[in-house]
Amino acid sequence: MHIHILGICGTFMGGIAAIARQAGHTVTGCDANVYPPMSTQLAQLGISLTEGWDPAQLEPQADMYVVGNVVSRGNPLMEAILDRGLPYVSGPQWLAETVLRDKWVLAVAGTHGKTTTTSMLTWILEDAGLEPGFLIGGVPENFGVSARLTASPFFVIEADEYDTAFFDKRSKFVHYRPRTAILNNLEFDHADIFADLGAIQTQFHHLVRTVPGRGLLVVNGRDPHLDETLAKGCWTPVERFGAEGGWECAAGDAGAGDPANAHRPDRAAAGLGLAGAEGEDDPAWTVRFAGRDIAPLRWDLLGAHNRMNALAAIAAARHAGVAPAVAVDALARFRNVKRRLEVRGTVRGVTVVDDFAHHPTAITETLAALRERVGRGRVLAVLEPRSNTMKQGVWKGQLAASLADADAVFCYTKGLGWDATGALAPLGARLTAGDDLAALVAAIAAEARDGDTVLVMSNGGFEGIHGKLLDALAG
Repeated sequence: MHIHILGICGTFMGGIAAIARQAGHTVTGCDANVYPPMSTQLAQLGISLTEGWDPAQLEPQADMYVVGNVVSRGNPLMEAILDRGLPYVSGPQWLAETVLRDKWVLAVAGTHGKTTTTSMLTWILEDAGLEPGFLIGGVPENFGVSARLTASPFFVIEADEYDTAFFDKRSKFVHYRPRTAILNNLEFDHADIFADLGAIQTQFHHLVRTVPGRGLLVVNGRDPHLDETLAKGCWTPVERFGAEGGWECAAGDAGAGDPANAHRPDRAAAGLGLAGAEGEDDPAWTVRFAGRDIAPLRWDLLGAHNRMNALAAIAAARHAGVAPAVAVDALARFRNVKRRLEVRGTVRGVTVVDDFAHHPTAITETLAALRERVGRGRVLAVLEPRSNTMKQGVWKGQLAASLADADAVFCYTKGLGWDATGALAPLGARLTAGDDLAALVAAIAAEARDGDTVLVMSNGGFEGIHGKLLDALAG
């Protein structure tokens, strides 16, 4: 079958393309912008790409058009498909009907932590010899690809709450019908499509309704918004993590509970070349379940949020048949996802780190995780408020507090419809804000000194600021 994918260069749709190709289909695709790394990955799979939405690409005609949610009415290619009555389907629906129907699906949902937790769970199953298929919204270092199809009965998927397509406004995850579902956390986000928190809770409850009675819900035991969601109705056994009597992570040889925050973002730092805090080794943690010690967790990842992510992954893997001690051992060899406290380079003693943080909770937890490694070392936080929710100013009142742990803050204000300088005024002299990227880079380079860590946070490319910073520091 010939499948043509509209919006193929997004991480999710690119993963769909890779899976379709592995399933033996002829795959082509198009997008508004065709550029690396996704274009390179797809080309390596033998997938032909077209830039733009010219209806001419309907010749030769494909058997099915798989439509990403980047496509809306008025798109010339989509209009031609509709006018000709050609068959089309959303990416999540195609995946559900073609790939997931006969699989044991393990889905990871939540406002934060989806990519990291999905990667952890996938790696645990892989390390245990289960060879799962997967589709992840990032590239986990253990695999080097964001998606694959295998003969295994297990398939792990990052379950996004964003809408499916212009013709299907349900969240993507309602299509996946998981047997095992992780609910990491639930906060208001995606203000461009959700009116309020209640609207998101409704979609999460739709997901809960699809999990069978013989399945398992692995739920953050510290999140009241998830408790409210389950109170709407739950027909599946629940195991909670981060709560007494459930899955816990205790310091040292157990005893003291992990002070992990109820909402953990998708952050981690495996193998950062950063100075240790006060010259101490990373602490050892013990995984516990139902009050009993399982095994010590020893790894390089930073942050209480990642210990919570690990607990969720261990619990879900146990449901799929992996002994908890085996899962804990696998995490010692886990390598995290790109753009999660990823070191981009060190020049003149200044380390530039890239992270995907774009929500106040994510920013807070990212800074807290970095502090575990750098201790009293200076952290220069560089933020691009780029997400739709950020651009609308939904979180402007919480932004200054989320950056409080940084020694200096640089905010790129291009394209914002609200006064970032005013919103961040509580930071006082630590703040530098402006819409001139070159000037911002120069200011950061002038401020940075030997031993500093520059933490760049954005959910986009940030106009290549990482390389520009390294060049400026070298100069």
